[in-house]
Amino acid sequence: MSDSLYIGTIGPRSGKTFVLLGILELLSRRVGRLGVFRPIISDSDEPDNDIELAQKLFGIDLPHASMYALTHDEASALLKDEPTSVILKKIFNSYRALQRQCDFVVCIGTDYVAETAALEFNFNAQLANHLGCPVLIVAKGDKPDVEEVVETIRLAHDAFEEGGCTIAATLVNRVAAEDRDTVNALLSDDWPHEDPVWVLPEDPLLKFPTMGEIMRKLGGELLYGDVAALDRAVRDVRVAAMHLPNFLEHIDEGSLIITPGDRADIVVGCLAANLSRSAPSVAGLLLTGDLRPERQIDQLLAGLGDLSVPIVLVSTDTYATAMHVAQLPASIVPGNDRKIAAALGLFRSYVDLDEFERRIEVSRSTRVTPMMFEYELLERAAANRKHIVLPEGTDERILRAAEILLRRGVVSITLLGDAQAIQEMIGKFGLDLGDAAIEDPANSSRLDDFGATYFELRKHKGISEQAARDTMTDVSYFGTMMVHKGIADGMVSGAAHTTAHTIRPSFEIIKTAPGCSVVSSVFFMCLADRVLVYGDCAINPEPNPEQLADIAASSAATARDFGVEPRVAMLSYSTGESASGDEVEKVRQATRIARERHPELLIEGPIQYDAAIDAGVASKKMPGSEVAGRATVFIFPDLNTGNNTYKAVQRSADAVAIGPILQGLNKPVNDLSRGCKVADIVNTVAITAIQAQADAS
Repeated sequence: MSDSLYIGTIGPRSGKTFVLLGILELLSRRVGRLGVFRPIISDSDEPDNDIELAQKLFGIDLPHASMYALTHDEASALLKDEPTSVILKKIFNSYRALQRQCDFVVCIGTDYVAETAALEFNFNAQLANHLGCPVLIVAKGDKPDVEEVVETIRLAHDAFEEGGCTIAATLVNRVAAEDRDTVNALLSDDWPHEDPVWVLPEDPLLKFPTMGEIMRKLGGELLYGDVAALDRAVRDVRVAAMHLPNFLEHIDEGSLIITPGDRADIVVGCLAANLSRSAPSVAGLLLTGDLRPERQIDQLLAGLGDLSVPIVLVSTDTYATAMHVAQLPASIVPGNDRKIAAALGLFRSYVDLDEFERRIEVSRSTRVTPMMFEYELLERAAANRKHIVLPEGTDERILRAAEILLRRGVVSITLLGDAQAIQEMIGKFGLDLGDAAIEDPANSSRLDDFGATYFELRKHKGISEQAARDTMTDVSYFGTMMVHKGIADGMVSGAAHTTAHTIRPSFEIIKTAPGCSVVSSVFFMCLADRVLVYGDCAINPEPNPEQLADIAASSAATARDFGVEPRVAMLSYSTGESASGDEVEKVRQATRIARERHPELLIEGPIQYDAAIDAGVASKKMPGSEVAGRATVFIFPDLNTGNNTYKAVQRSADAVAIGPILQGLNKPVNDLSRGCKVADIVNTVAITAIQAQADAS
């Protein structure tokens, strides 16, 4: 069973960071203790970007210094006085020390620094052999001559094989989108090797640097603008040397404007261009020469609030700044969720993950970490894409989450709201939501049909046809009706609306599932090594015994749908027959009802939390139980207990709480917290899609 992989590139800027992310995502769902190793890094004064990215994105809790062997300067100095074998031995010792702490290590080949590039190909092949790692060959395929690309790949593969390497697969990256099929056909038709070859097109978002990357590399200072706007991609560079009217003719969508800080006309003109519907939207401005805007301009810009155009101050002059920017390559850095999503989505779309997993023979961990669970959500949702409607189409967090979900191929999306306002928000934040449908309920061709359907559903309540039609202009009602009609498979809302506003339409239109008396909720509580299910912690204040039994059954079904084997603990302050009282009796009665209705369920109650989760306590309080000490689904007797407990566990055990996830409806609708983050929205949409998959099966 393999416990390592070597990413062997055959030249500079091949996209190894993008490949690393795809591999780590695949492994993070299967491997408990994951490590990343770089034989040689460029500089010890700054964290290596690939190592830092792996640490922050995949929770690799190992010291930075343990994940590399030498700096470039150290390696160069050794080469002058020592044979290559000395460097190899130092690298080998560092690698083995790391390997002892990990279940799987991904080794990342060298960067092809200019003065040693000619030597690095052989060095990488030799090093992979020395460490005993199978090799993933990564080649850059951005040459205009496709025949040359194909020939380069064949020669590189042969060279690694002749060096004695075991080849896991070959990946051709950054191929022009229009050439991808041709390159793939040329390689696939006559590929004499057992290992697979995959050809990936270049994604424009990964091709360009962002404002944030440029600011950090140049040591700039963000003077004005929202920090989130630093994710905007810089598609080209324009130096403002003309007067404003002439200069405006030369800016394009995504241009970076470089201008001295005293050119107030350029600064104000570019901001006006971003607000105009008839002008391109610039990516940002670099103010050169350490010249800050004058007081009047500063007051004007400060009064505009969080600008969507970042304005950055640098100390270098205009010429030097333009030269520095021109030399900066695009990169993927921690915190750039847009690029990370694009990279992971591209890897998933063009690499056969099952085949790749077989090639590196990864054994699955028996532990389930929070990260494993979250990535499993996205993987399962993407395996059978569903259509999710998001009623809050003008909320920035919704739009950013939607872009991530689309780039990763998790779901199809419809955004609701004023179409022009949504498009302006998309442009303001520099997002790419071309694959999302946008629908304005007030001007929709579906409005009459939706109004008529709602009237039939609610006429017994005395609603008029006109009032029913007017109700359907509300985004929550319109989105819910889309789900009811099967136009969408599920709905996620609540970032800007109350829980009542999100859920009430579901009660009126979608209604509860057959055999279920109550809509309830669960949280997935992701602990360090397992996932538990808590219900109900968000909806029902005082469920009666029948409702509690239904909550238990719904929660067990939800657990099963998400890969958690349900062993249900009906919680109380008493275990078994040790106490009496109204609250204990309610739980005892609910347990009896749940067992009668669902004899296949493993269910125990009343039981205390410690007896449910701790095998030692269970052996004393409830010996012989199939649930005690091993419970995975915890049903709380009331909302007060459930809500406080999930928050206590979340904070004290550093658990990741995903939810609330609604259950008991005919079709999936889920509510967000108004304080939710983009990652919360992404997870909730994925969960909604998986619920829709379960409903359709």
